Amino acid sequence: MAGVAGRLARRWCSGSLRSPLQVTRFPALQLHVCGPAMRASQKDFENAMNQVKLLKKDPGNEVKLKLYALYKQATEGPCNVPKPGVLDFINKAKWDAWHALGSLPKETARQNYVDLVSSLSASSESSGQVTPAADRKQPGSDALAVTSQDGITTITLNRPDKKNALTPQMYHDIMLALEAASKDDSAITVLTGNGDYYCSGNDLTNFTDIPPGEVEERARSGAVLLR
Repeated sequence: MAGVAGRLARRWCSGSLRSPLQVTRFPALQLHVCGPAMRASQKDFENAMNQVKLLKKDPGNEVKLKLYALYKQATEGPCNVPKPGVLDFINKAKWDAWHALGSLPKETARQNYVDLVSSLSASSESSGQVTPAADRKQPGSDALAVTSQDGITTITLNRPDKKNALTPQMYHDIMLALEAASKDDSAITVLTGNGDYYCSGNDLTNFTDIPPGEVEERARSGAVLLR
């Protein structure tokens, strides 16, 4: 077995064995690639650190912990500080993330850090591409006016002659507007009304055209729509 492993390793390193699919797999046999592995340079690492500061979207606490752990591992090596107290939640979470990397080599941690930041930057750019206003799905009626400017989306109930009473179509349009605001660069969404009144509630004519026997079904569907 040792002789076979040695011959395979020599063929791999010499380049005569070009595809890993040609390697016969033996139990507990590990072959180490002798060719140079692709590693991120110190400059790549520094650029990645700068890119983190420019992310348009918060990656979330879990990813932040991964970034922290990889950074510490890449710059200082394996975790070498005492474990924080159980009530020091933030520092304990950081310590756990760093300690979990074990003896991961600095070079590998640096490469993983660069790769992670690269994926985050690509995701941030993709999510930051706001659909032009002309291409957005507009409300289905004039009873709702939606504008977006300077990070503020304004949804205006636009039936001043009816005291901005709500119709089923307006409910649907409000949902569309809120969904669109959640995907663009809006930081605040304002719901307001045109005229002297914000909203007088449901338009009572919503309930005047219900055929006999459909009252319960209309009430059920109305509750679902409101929710």
